[in-house]
Amino acid sequence: MIRILANDGIHPDAVTLLSEAGYEVEDIKIPQEDLPNILPRYDVVIVRSATKIRKELIDLCPNLKIIARGGVGLDNIDVDYARSKGITVMNTPTASSQSVAELSFSHMFGLARSLQRANREMKDHGTTRFKELKKEYSNGIELRGKTLGIIGFGRIGQAVAQIGIALGMNVLPVDLEIQEANINMDMLNSEHIRLSIKVETEEFDKALRKSDFLTMHVPFSGGKPLIGTEEMTRMKKGAFIINTARGGALDEDALLEAIDAGKLGGAALDVFANEPKPKAELLNHPKISVTPHIGAATLEAQTRIGQQLADKIIAFFGDDK
Repeated sequence: MIRILANDGIHPDAVTLLSEAGYEVEDIKIPQEDLPNILPRYDVVIVRSATKIRKELIDLCPNLKIIARGGVGLDNIDVDYARSKGITVMNTPTASSQSVAELSFSHMFGLARSLQRANREMKDHGTTRFKELKKEYSNGIELRGKTLGIIGFGRIGQAVAQIGIALGMNVLPVDLEIQEANINMDMLNSEHIRLSIKVETEEFDKALRKSDFLTMHVPFSGGKPLIGTEEMTRMKKGAFIINTARGGALDEDALLEAIDAGKLGGAALDVFANEPKPKAELLNHPKISVTPHIGAATLEAQTRIGQQLADKIIAFFGDDK
């Protein structure tokens, strides 16, 4: 019987599909330090971003045939080494694109109207300083007509562009490999609206200089941050940065300096360089909107991730009943 460890959790629908195919699925959390003793018993391990599958652990697991990543990035897995050992590495690159894109815009709307700050102030002083707070937070901006820089124009970046175009934003995508993409603006539940827009990528420097909002959707596996002090100095005064990609892709110290100096208007972070213990300065800064790495954590995305992984695993092994 095929044994599967879903170490970072998986949707119940996926457990049902795999169990009905005759597989044994254990949806439990094994601490990273205990995996060398436990993982060798399994044929498949399913992870998200928390569990690390490195060379040393792979060498201890001769029965391992599949490493499945629920999500897009594979930076927590030694992919090339696993494949050199005959292990299949799979992920679900399309399942969470819409969820991450929508979270990015949740943050953008919040930054545009200072919602994260106003919410805190209202809870603390809403009954005593209502009029003062109304005046203080009356200088918000609209997203329509603003320039949206998109760093990384893969599936998530294109989903971001789709929403940005629909909102009336000027979209400036950047990508090292993709020169253009067709953004389909088909409206759900409508038989009459069909629109496809060809969007060409731009130079990185242009996106830095022109963007009112700059959102990041790139893989990152360490090294020099993609956006640091030098890049921030080239950005528009008062611009906002949103990072829902990977912690470390954005220099957090440089970000704090740029915001405190008045160069940037603020930022939004769903990912951090030091997860699960982000810097307190980031969490407590009044001009930074934060969420705890929930980009793909919607019910719809989790359902799609589970179903796609289950389909891929069953296609690999076949029905084991």
